[in-house]
Amino acid sequence: MTTAKLNIVPFVSVDRMMKLVIAIGVERFLTELAGYIEEDFRRWELFDKTPRIASHSHDGVIELMPTSDGHLYGFKYVNGHPKNMRQGLQTVTAFGVLADVGSGYPMLLTEMTILTALRTAATSAVAAKYLAPRGARTMAIIGNGAQSEFQAIAFKALTGIDRLRLYDIDRSASRKCAKNLAGMGFDITICETGQEAVEGAGVITTVTADKQCATILTDNMVGSGVHINAVGGDCPGKTELHKDILLRSDIFVEFPPQTRIEGEIQQLDPNHQVTELWQVIAAKAQGRRDAKQITLFDSVGFAIEDFSALRYVRDQLQATGLYEELDLLADPDEPRDLFGMLLRAAMQPAA
Repeated sequence: MTTAKLNIVPFVSVDRMMKLVIAIGVERFLTELAGYIEEDFRRWELFDKTPRIASHSHDGVIELMPTSDGHLYGFKYVNGHPKNMRQGLQTVTAFGVLADVGSGYPMLLTEMTILTALRTAATSAVAAKYLAPRGARTMAIIGNGAQSEFQAIAFKALTGIDRLRLYDIDRSASRKCAKNLAGMGFDITICETGQEAVEGAGVITTVTADKQCATILTDNMVGSGVHINAVGGDCPGKTELHKDILLRSDIFVEFPPQTRIEGEIQQLDPNHQVTELWQVIAAKAQGRRDAKQITLFDSVGFAIEDFSALRYVRDQLQATGLYEELDLLADPDEPRDLFGMLLRAAMQPAA
């Protein structure tokens, strides 16, 4: 990047983020981002880790998601308001910051609504690399809202999924998803029920938005030998799977103290056995053992994944130039004379 003054922070707006994704290509972006996520999961033990800091209300949740590897610090501001969709608003919006630990100065400010969709899909596909049945090509996607296309493309790029079975209670959402994915190498079937969608699927992705304890998958819908990518349950009181499915599955999570509060496993005993995904990626724990095993990735999203996404975006800026220079930090010539800087500004002629 050409930015020299430390008070000038690179800013990636929504427009610049879209241009960045298009310039790189969606599949390549997801594949390279997945590489960053895997790299950071392998050094998981170096990171500060805490459940996200949440402010819950009747309408939704606003959260901060911080972490640091000792050299860089990152955080994401994100909301989750399912009712927004009825008002023509996004259910999830986000922005993020990457900073230098040594000086505390921000190094990047970026939109993360689009970036969160990309990192969520990339993380799902990374998990599936280690957990999905070998050779699986068919995925059911139940819930065809804003996340569905990203999930489909990530699974195609990283695991070879090329057959999709779509179901949503709003059929227009499934039609939207199918239209957006047309010409991208998928064989797509729009299904009438969730039961129909899971038939013949080696991977089942649930990614619904209602803020409640729902039963998107019942026990009888899930046979042996599948991988479940449970994305939609991500806050207290919001789940998608019947408890009996959990009891039949080997469960993999990001950060147990957070997932036990927010994920599908909030339905289970606090001591129920789970495996942390980073341990599988770092070859410290086993992922899929056999063809009959039911694996479940109880995905709620964790700050280290956002950290990886922020790192990836920052590394793309110099080559692409797709950022703006934001005068974000007060930077007086004499660091101790902040008030003097203010007085000098008052004496400058009006523009």
